[in-house]
Amino acid sequence: MGFHTQLIFFWCFSTQKNSLVYYGIMVLISFQNFGKLSDLCLSTVNPMADTSEDEAFEDASDFHKDEESCLCTSLTSQSLEDDSKENCLLTDDVPAPGDLTIQSISTHSAVLIWDPPEGIVTFELSFFTDGEQAETRTTNSNSAEVEKLKPGTEYTFSVASVTEKDRRSSPVTVTTHTKPVPPERIKVNHVSADSVSLSWESPDFPVGEYHVTCWQGDQLVQEMATKSNKTTFNNLLSDVQYSIKVTSVLVNGSESKMATRYAHTKTNLMGLLVKLGLVDHFKDKLSLSTVLQISEKTITDKAPTSLSSLPWCFLKRLMMVNVTARSVKCVSTVDDNLDSADFDIYNDLDSLVDCMDSSIVINPLDIVTALFLCSDGFLQQEMALKMSMCQFSVPLLLPSCDTNQPMFMVWALRDIVKKFRPHSLGDPRGFVEERIVLSTLPMVSFVRLGECGFSKSQILNKLLSNPQQYHDTFLHHDMDCGDSPRKISDGLVEISWYLPCGNKNIDIFPEPVAVANLRGDIRSFETQYSFLCQTSSAVFVFFDSLDTEHKILTTQHHKAQLFLVGNAQNKNFNVNDLKLVASELNLKKANIILKVKQMNDADFVKNLRSTITNWLKSDPSKMQLEQMSDIAHELGIRVDEDNRECQNAKINAFEITTKIEDTSQFKESQLPLQGKIWKELAKLEKEECRLRKAGDQNIENYKSELQTQKRNLRKEQSSYDMSGAMTCFINALSMSGLERAYFLKWMRMNLDNLSRKSLTGLRDQYKEKCQDSVVNKKEIKELDKQISNSSLGIEHFVREMGQLYESTLTLPKTSKVRQQMVHLPDLCAKLLLDGFPLELVDGDASNIPLNWVRDVLLKLDHLVKPRNKILVVTVLGVQSTGKSTLLNTMFGVQFAVSSGRCTRGAFMLLIKVDDDLRNEMDCDYLMIIDTEGLKSPELAQLDDSYEHDNELATLVVGLSDITIINIAMENSTEMKDILQIVVHAFLRMKEVGKKPICQFVHQNVADVSAHDKNLRDRKLLLEQLNEMTQAAAKMEGKEENQKFTDVMEYDPERGNWYIPGLWHGNPPMAPVNAGYSEAVYDFKKTMVQVFGNCKTSGSNIKDFLEWTKSLWNAVKYENFIFSFRNSLVADAYMRLCTEYNKWEWDFKKHMYSWLTSAETKISNFEVTRTEMDNDINDFLCQLKTKAVLELDQREKVVLNSLTEYFKQTEGHVFLVERYREDFSSSAKCLRRDLQNSVQSKLEMAVSISKGMNKLEKIKKSHTDVMERKVLQLLEKCKTSSSKKTDPELQEIFERVWEETVSEVTSHGLKRRDIASDVHNHLRSNLKQRGGSVNEMINKVNLSECGTQPFIVSPENFFQKVFHNVKKLFSEDNQMMAQEVADNLIQNCLSFVEEKCCGTSDYYETYIQEILHKIDNTLSSNRKFQKDEFEVSLKLHICGIAAKRFQDMHNRFIHDNDPNRCLQHFKEKYFADFKDLYNERDQCKRKAEQFTTLCLQPAVEFWIAASLGPDIVDEILMGKNALQFSTRAFFQYSLLRELLLECNFKNYERYICSYEDFVKDWIYGRIKEHFENGNKMSQLEDKYLKTILKDILKAIQTAQKQTNSGATVKKFIQNICRELEAKLAIPKDVLDAVMALSNAKVEPFAQSLSGFIQDLERSLKEKFLKLDTQARLQTLRMKPQDELFKRVFGCGKQCPFCKAPCEAGGEAHSDHCASIHRPKGLGMYRWEQSKKLTIDICSSSVFSDIQFRCSETKYQWHPYKKYREIFPDWHIPADPSIQASDYWKYVLVKFNTQFAVHYRAKPADIPSEWKRITKEQAENSLKESFSIK
Repeated sequence: MGFHTQLIFFWCFSTQKNSLVYYGIMVLISFQNFGKLSDLCLSTVNPMADTSEDEAFEDASDFHKDEESCLCTSLTSQSLEDDSKENCLLTDDVPAPGDLTIQSISTHSAVLIWDPPEGIVTFELSFFTDGEQAETRTTNSNSAEVEKLKPGTEYTFSVASVTEKDRRSSPVTVTTHTKPVPPERIKVNHVSADSVSLSWESPDFPVGEYHVTCWQGDQLVQEMATKSNKTTFNNLLSDVQYSIKVTSVLVNGSESKMATRYAHTKTNLMGLLVKLGLVDHFKDKLSLSTVLQISEKTITDKAPTSLSSLPWCFLKRLMMVNVTARSVKCVSTVDDNLDSADFDIYNDLDSLVDCMDSSIVINPLDIVTALFLCSDGFLQQEMALKMSMCQFSVPLLLPSCDTNQPMFMVWALRDIVKKFRPHSLGDPRGFVEERIVLSTLPMVSFVRLGECGFSKSQILNKLLSNPQQYHDTFLHHDMDCGDSPRKISDGLVEISWYLPCGNKNIDIFPEPVAVANLRGDIRSFETQYSFLCQTSSAVFVFFDSLDTEHKILTTQHHKAQLFLVGNAQNKNFNVNDLKLVASELNLKKANIILKVKQMNDADFVKNLRSTITNWLKSDPSKMQLEQMSDIAHELGIRVDEDNRECQNAKINAFEITTKIEDTSQFKESQLPLQGKIWKELAKLEKEECRLRKAGDQNIENYKSELQTQKRNLRKEQSSYDMSGAMTCFINALSMSGLERAYFLKWMRMNLDNLSRKSLTGLRDQYKEKCQDSVVNKKEIKELDKQISNSSLGIEHFVREMGQLYESTLTLPKTSKVRQQMVHLPDLCAKLLLDGFPLELVDGDASNIPLNWVRDVLLKLDHLVKPRNKILVVTVLGVQSTGKSTLLNTMFGVQFAVSSGRCTRGAFMLLIKVDDDLRNEMDCDYLMIIDTEGLKSPELAQLDDSYEHDNELATLVVGLSDITIINIAMENSTEMKDILQIVVHAFLRMKEVGKKPICQFVHQNVADVSAHDKNLRDRKLLLEQLNEMTQAAAKMEGKEENQKFTDVMEYDPERGNWYIPGLWHGNPPMAPVNAGYSEAVYDFKKTMVQVFGNCKTSGSNIKDFLEWTKSLWNAVKYENFIFSFRNSLVADAYMRLCTEYNKWEWDFKKHMYSWLTSAETKISNFEVTRTEMDNDINDFLCQLKTKAVLELDQREKVVLNSLTEYFKQTEGHVFLVERYREDFSSSAKCLRRDLQNSVQSKLEMAVSISKGMNKLEKIKKSHTDVMERKVLQLLEKCKTSSSKKTDPELQEIFERVWEETVSEVTSHGLKRRDIASDVHNHLRSNLKQRGGSVNEMINKVNLSECGTQPFIVSPENFFQKVFHNVKKLFSEDNQMMAQEVADNLIQNCLSFVEEKCCGTSDYYETYIQEILHKIDNTLSSNRKFQKDEFEVSLKLHICGIAAKRFQDMHNRFIHDNDPNRCLQHFKEKYFADFKDLYNERDQCKRKAEQFTTLCLQPAVEFWIAASLGPDIVDEILMGKNALQFSTRAFFQYSLLRELLLECNFKNYERYICSYEDFVKDWIYGRIKEHFENGNKMSQLEDKYLKTILKDILKAIQTAQKQTNSGATVKKFIQNICRELEAKLAIPKDVLDAVMALSNAKVEPFAQSLSGFIQDLERSLKEKFLKLDTQARLQTLRMKPQDELFKRVFGCGKQCPFCKAPCEAGGEAHSDHCASIHRPKGLGMYRWEQSKKLTIDICSSSVFSDIQFRCSETKYQWHPYKKYREIFPDWHIPADPSIQASDYWKYVLVKFNTQFAVHYRAKPADIPSEWKRITKEQAENSLKESFSIK
């Protein structure tokens, strides 16, 4: 039945602090066999959440301790049936237990006790939860403890009596809940100044709710009940420690113990900073550069949805000078709910009220205060400046509610400059422009004492505003969020200024006055009040009542006049109190202003205004803001510029600026390098390019003189020591980043102050003189010079740094002076990175110090790598139309405006792009370029003003990705001139491969419908632009450009922006127009989108530098388009050439492989032909059709590759877009040439095949006869009775052989007269020339031609044969003609030798090709395309060719004589005869013969045919790959090697025999490459293995195809068919091998496979015995020829200096060379002196000198118009003056040798040329070819 087990446990516990120790308990439990005893386990309480140093957590230590709670529970008896207990019997006569009670219950256990019935000692205890039985047990006691219960869970316990017979009574039950545990892992999620948010883990049991209380010490602060596991306590005190206790409460009301967590609320300041997301910036201050970054936040239109987005929203608007900046608040959904159609006023009104959440509203003053506290000094300055522009009040005393020590913000206000016109100023047109901190003004302060019933700030706004021009200067409670309680801004003192405009009808006050406003009650801010009392001239105290609050008025020491402003309308107002205070303060009636009953605000403000006006008339005390610092120090107020860095910087700046008394003298003494010397250098640089003053001088001598002058000026510059001012300046820049920034700011402010003073008088004079500009032109020019000399800014010091640096570059690198200047570019790069504008174009000298700019930008690139991609934005427009203001507003930058000087030259500034926009914009920085205004009135008086504007516009448009054209409507009369300049610039950029995006900004257009109303104006503008484009294109010689959109990206609808005026009202009290800010903001957003869509993508800084150098170099020439050279364009073009060369070579290689296969098939046609095959002519037609399909397919591959190449964004492909059509045409041209070549070679192969077939038929007839005779002899011998010995057989065979040979004797092929054939082709070639030429040809015996060297000499050859041609050939032309003739003869003879080296016969196509070569060469040298010259040259070449071809033909006839061939196989026939007679197996010998005589020559020929392309690939991919990648690289490599060897003979061959020299040079490189190592053997092994594998495979395939009874001949024919596309097997040899064969297929195949293995070994040995030269000579495709074609290009040479064309592709429209030579090297000499000329064509084409030649019919023609004579040549300017140093060095080195060779006199070498070193020559070579 059952059994009982007794378990005894002991349990007692001890609770100690921070510890819980368990021991045991003693329980006696009996279990039935059907009961289940679970493991009893004891668990401890897990630790609660982690604590931090400012938050503590405290829990009860006995949460899991059994808690002795006695419960009185009413018992309910009920019958419990359990169907599963079949053996148990429930009877009513067994007494049930009585009084079942829960004696105690805890979280995990319960103790039960019951009254035992009499006689019953055993009881059955069961308990249930959720209707399921948890456990059943028996016990002999009337009490039990149940453990391992779940906390917070309802349990039902039942007890039944059990008799000895196992009978049970009805059970008694009791239901109860276990105690809940308190929440675990309580976490403080957020702490602010007035709230604490926390959360905890929900327990496993169902909790009815949580009871949460908040305590401050022993005082209960708040309590709440929540069903959620998180909650927030609001409205707490700041900076207080709170304990928060959480209790779990069950549904039945049972509570757990309390879990406690501690939290310390933040201070008001820190709390607010946390809400605003600025807490990290309280120590790590926000910087101006961070705020100015282009980020998603700066261009988003999303309303702020969180408190942390409010500061950024404010900053974004403020940086855009938007007057709505202070109206920032989080969006709310309340307004949306109000409009809901189903709004129920009864049910939804409460929720609507609840939605009015004040927690998402922050007073704007708190935002301003927080931002100033979290910003560095430079951002504070910028914020104060922009707030002042918006006519907002700015902080004067910034509170710190944590320390109660305010900060005097003098540094923050230093950048504010104001213009005004006081009534006391004598000149009605004059004005005062001052830095506001230095202005001596009276200050009036407004404060509040106690409560005040009206808004002090609102009254002030009305006080300072005209009724027609009201503006909220001070924020008040009726503004957005102005009624929100201030958290941190109480104690803030704001300041603003009233500045008169000089109009008495408009001005409120006649004189300027500063207005200060203290936020909060003066009783709480006595320090601020004291400061105002001592710094102000008057203090106005606003109050409601003065009962006990007036003591501060009487105790405070007053320097200021006190005014009491009372609110008599307030019920607390007491006149007696006012009288008492007035008497104590001795106030007069005028010092008391009351707002009495029935007085409205207008009247009140009128009284107040009247009081201030009268006070101003009393000449109140005045003080500069700067002077208030001393008072601040006395009162313990911190001053923002007291920090060490600022003070050190101030000392350094003042050390320089205090010494400036006369600006002009200071610049001469302290900044001498940028004066006259630098301007003279600038002029010389331009003159070097333009050569306007060269006159009749030799150009190169003149340029040499200019270089000497430059060197002397640089030498003069380097003689200056660094001035004291520059030493201080550079030392200050070398300090830490923060100190450097302060120094630059101090310098800028001090210099602006000085310039403002010194320029005022000069500008007044200038205005007067300009009224009659014609009469006063000289005086205006002098005044302009004085204004320029009197202008002094940081740019002048940085410019001097640049000149110091440039002047030392001429010194040796080891020079101590030079080394001292090495760090200057690094300093300047850091300035640029810090956001400081750097001068790109010197506005005074109109020049760029390229070396300085280069090294600064290189340092900058090093500092920012790898994030160095930039997009460039430029603005162009008329002067004083707000260009700089537009940029400042758009990007928040600080280009100089209204500082007494307009922008001169061009300045660049960097703005960082944030990570969130970096990928979208594809750049890391924006480069902003601000330029001086075009049509400047200062420069308009100068002679070169238009040229200056053109230069500047061309440069900046070329540099920019996006150009903003700024047009002010009031300057529309000058718009046409501006647009003409701009159109010229855009046209030039289009021609050099750059197509910037253009945006037109029309300023001062206020109408909201401006865009629609100006539709007609936009159309008119576009028409004007198109008109100007056509005119500019005509001037630039690019008339294919007819529309403005042809030269730039411009959309008339999206490319025009209409922006209203800057000011809203009359300055100086007018704020910035909100419409202006919003329009500029919209423009900025669109610009960012345009940046993202910019096709050019971001260039890196080095690319920008290259554009700067090349553009400026081109700008210095008058003809920009034809002088432009750019290394980026060159690099992009070189990349395109490299890629195209790869595609071209793949095309050629594929077609060569196909052609080789086709020619092999033609050779094998007769061998593999079956009865089903057509004749060879049909086969030729099939091959031609297939060739066309192959060519079409491969052409499409090249064109598709070209298209895909131009789709990529990398590699600056957009710069070479204009060459796309050239390369497309080249691909099509290549396809045509290949088609002609392939078809010609197929026809030749068929012609050869037909000729060989004819010859083979003759041979076959001979072998057939011989085979028949031998078989007859064999039959005869076999029938003989006696066995013949070998000698007998030989004797018999010899007799029969001789008889047979005599029978078949034949003359074979007929011998031809090749000379006659050549003569006929020559006559046919020249038949169109007319009768005289035919008569000349008929008189000449071709066999007599070519026997002597061909000499172009009018005195002998031409005079003897033709007419006297002295007039035709001058001496120079004679030499040139000789050169052309020699090269052509050499070329043709090379072709003849190549053909004669083979074993084939002569074909008439050979002479046709020679004549074609001559015609092509002469057509490209038209001046030699004269009948006499052409005929004599053709006769000479054809005479030589006829003799060589005759020898070739004779050799072929001899080698292929049938009798001779038959004799060659005599031994084979005899061996076959013996084998047949002796019945020996011929398989092995026939297999050997087939291998040796047929397969081996075919394999060698196939390898020779296949190796050529691989050798080319090996060269193109090996160490010399770059040399052959493009024609330009090849030229560079060739010229560099020539320079290193420095051998005259090499130079002479390179110049005079360029083609031969290049071919030899390439051949030498190939030999050198393959002689080192075993590369050739590896290639041969690769092909040998491949073909032998194919042969073995063909043998296996042929075995399967050959029937068992077939002959070996049929088997071999099957093999040949398998190999027909690879191996050309000669039919005659095959026939001879197969004759007299008795071999069987299977053994023959086995033997053949074995000999194939031997063939591999023998060929390897043979190849190894050959040297590289012998191997190269056997190749069918000559690698040197293919590489030559690749690098030789079109073969055209410069018409002046003979420099070879390097343009890519074959069909390029313009020929060009990277480097041109002195024309003397091209055989040019002076007519009179016979001296070699030193002129270089790249200089001549930009000069005024002239040339003449046969193309000009010996008439003089200007070099500048050389394209009229040579339209297909483009000769750009040298990239620098040093670029042509290479050839200058060569001419200097070999002047005498070249003179002797050219039969001239040595050139007169300029002195500067003799200074050029070999190193400089090599550097110039790199520069010319853009090698980095």
